[in-house]
Amino acid sequence: MENSGASLFKEIPVGLDAFSEEEYFSQSTLLKEFTEIPTIEKAWTLKSNTVLGGSQIMFSISQPNLLENKKRRHVSYSHIAKERDDSVQFHWAAFPIEMGTASLMVPSPSGSKLLVVRTAENDSPTRFEIWSSSQVEREFHVPSSMHGSVYSDGWFEGISWNSDETFIAYVAEEPVSAKPTFTCLGGKKGNCPDKDCNSWKGQGDWEEGWGEAYAGKTLPKLFVININSGEVHAVDGIEKSVSVGQVIWAPSVKDSLQYLVFVGWPSGTRKFGIKYCTNRPCSLYAVRVTSFRSEPEQSATNANLLAVVLTESISGAFFPRFSPDGKFLVFLSSKCAVDSGAHNATDSLHRIDWSIDAEPCPHNKIVDVVPVVMCAEDGSFPGLYCSNILSNPWLSDGRTMILSSAWGSTLVVLAVDVLSGDVSRISPSTSEFSWDVLTLDCDNIIAVCSSPVDVPEIKYGYLVGNACDNTKWNWLDISSPITKCSEKVRSLLSSKEFCIMPIPVRDFCENLTKGANKPYEAIFASSKSKKHDACDPLIVVLHGGPHCVSLSSFSKSSAFLCSLGFSLLLVSYRGSLGFGEEALQSLPGRAGTQDVNDVLAAIDHVTSMGLADPSKIAAVGISHGGFLTTHLIGQAPDKFAAAAARNPVCNLALMVGTTDIPDWCYFEAFGSEAISNFTAAPSAEHLALFYDKSPISHVSKVKAPTLMVLGAQDLRVPITDGLQYAQALKENGAEVKVMMFPDDIHELDRPRTDFESFLNVGVWFKKYCS
Repeated sequence: MENSGASLFKEIPVGLDAFSEEEYFSQSTLLKEFTEIPTIEKAWTLKSNTVLGGSQIMFSISQPNLLENKKRRHVSYSHIAKERDDSVQFHWAAFPIEMGTASLMVPSPSGSKLLVVRTAENDSPTRFEIWSSSQVEREFHVPSSMHGSVYSDGWFEGISWNSDETFIAYVAEEPVSAKPTFTCLGGKKGNCPDKDCNSWKGQGDWEEGWGEAYAGKTLPKLFVININSGEVHAVDGIEKSVSVGQVIWAPSVKDSLQYLVFVGWPSGTRKFGIKYCTNRPCSLYAVRVTSFRSEPEQSATNANLLAVVLTESISGAFFPRFSPDGKFLVFLSSKCAVDSGAHNATDSLHRIDWSIDAEPCPHNKIVDVVPVVMCAEDGSFPGLYCSNILSNPWLSDGRTMILSSAWGSTLVVLAVDVLSGDVSRISPSTSEFSWDVLTLDCDNIIAVCSSPVDVPEIKYGYLVGNACDNTKWNWLDISSPITKCSEKVRSLLSSKEFCIMPIPVRDFCENLTKGANKPYEAIFASSKSKKHDACDPLIVVLHGGPHCVSLSSFSKSSAFLCSLGFSLLLVSYRGSLGFGEEALQSLPGRAGTQDVNDVLAAIDHVTSMGLADPSKIAAVGISHGGFLTTHLIGQAPDKFAAAAARNPVCNLALMVGTTDIPDWCYFEAFGSEAISNFTAAPSAEHLALFYDKSPISHVSKVKAPTLMVLGAQDLRVPITDGLQYAQALKENGAEVKVMMFPDDIHELDRPRTDFESFLNVGVWFKKYCS
């Protein structure tokens, strides 16, 4: 039969019209200048070997390389000189040093050595290089028969020097299992060379991995390398079903037993995706490291060689850190996330007493240092929300940790007394900028400070008084070549401003908790002056998760869109991190309604203030932000002039059977009933509920021209979700453009992909919102 709806399809023509062609040219030139702004990833403080004394800071910096479609990484060094007038000067090296193929760099505890890891590719050996201040002292090649690539992802990643700098513990993929070999005559015994043209290797059994971003990685294991001899040993005593990460050496006295402490994730009957998911049960373990001697090793079945679970009574434990004196072990817990099912939630901080001379105990008393904050009073501490902890977070008193944590829509620097539990906000309380600690210089802090319209700047903080009083911190501006941007970018951003707005809850409900009825926040960025009393078009920027947060930190893509002449509204709807656990847990079971209403209320808030033109509003978001974007244009079709959805969740009923996190679909749709309802084979009733809560149930009402940006290798929200929605839009006569990146995963963050996707977002919004 002839398709009666075919005439309604509105295809974007191949090639560009005159308007789009000019916009592509002008916007790509500007976007290139934003893209080139460097990003500080990490920093380390090293003791200076010069006659000047003081400290030296090593910064790890990345910058997109569009031509090679990779991130270019380099290091920059600066010597810190403290003047008599209490001022601080950073003396920078003349040029940065490119690290080429290095995947990891980790200085030794003394700062006299630097480990550089160059990760294996295509079964080539992993290279370990030990650098001194002037040369490579040692280099070791570890074959793929020992282990696969070393983990450098920031979650499983763990690299730790022991105290005397003779051994390094690290996490790497276990060796690949042997595959069957075939010839034209059938099977063949034994292995054959990879390039043998008369045979081939079969696929063997499928091995379940940890989902999105971990393609080809199934079981991270623990290894130790002797940097004097180059010997590498797998650490015995760990159950094969346990995936290992975040390893550190336990403190020890000379010639005593050596232990490693690490995070272990038991795989159970199934591995779910772990990227951005702190709700996967995990524990801290301790395992004894056997010596690298020639005499026969003791059997790993010996009880004192088996890994001991240190945190039996708590369902989630990660980022272990020992106090400087070795008397206690501190760690974060994701118990709220594990127990509730939320993929991310409010953290808590805990402490275990530790004895250097005694064997680790499986029944430790776990002391609550910073408990979960359920409902924060106005302006007070909302709880811990930490994405990482420094490898050495301690001030000289040995009890004060320095952390970065979300506080509403800002990232702040906190000082936590791990003995008393006192928490102090030490970045300026009057600043709406976001502050992120990079490293410590004794009792001083090197941090980076930025805003949506201010490129990152380095700050140096020092305490006036003493660490016990935490009386006052002063912050100095540090001139840095690292954070420079072009004059054009600086000029454009200097004409912008931002503020953080509290948004009252519009659908106040007595059935909700007190914390769930408190105001949430939105960041509004705009031009400092209006032109002829007209408002710039507004882009509503929606974060994913949903249990993440839009922070008041610098984002190249958002700053680029703002510089095109758009105002931005970044909404941290209820369910976001940084506002207490009650507000966060109010969203599950109400996804697609409460979060949608919160965004609409935030839009109405700024339009009622005369800050936005109701006829020129667009929305953009990725993942759950794309879920909200597509929900908004369906539920409020007359409110939006255009939309862009990046790897969006459009149909939970389709996604639940294909995603690496089907439990997420259940949790956001069912709420507290998710755990009892979850199944790998959803019933018709479950599928109907998923569909009703999905944007595709409103697709027939969509009017806004919609840009879909999809990564073909996405395991989190597989492309079928976005493609089905795009086809449904076409059937209903809505204008839609689909961009497909064949080699990209969920984040869409490879340099060319990030560049091209936001270039198209800018052109799309200019076309329909100007």
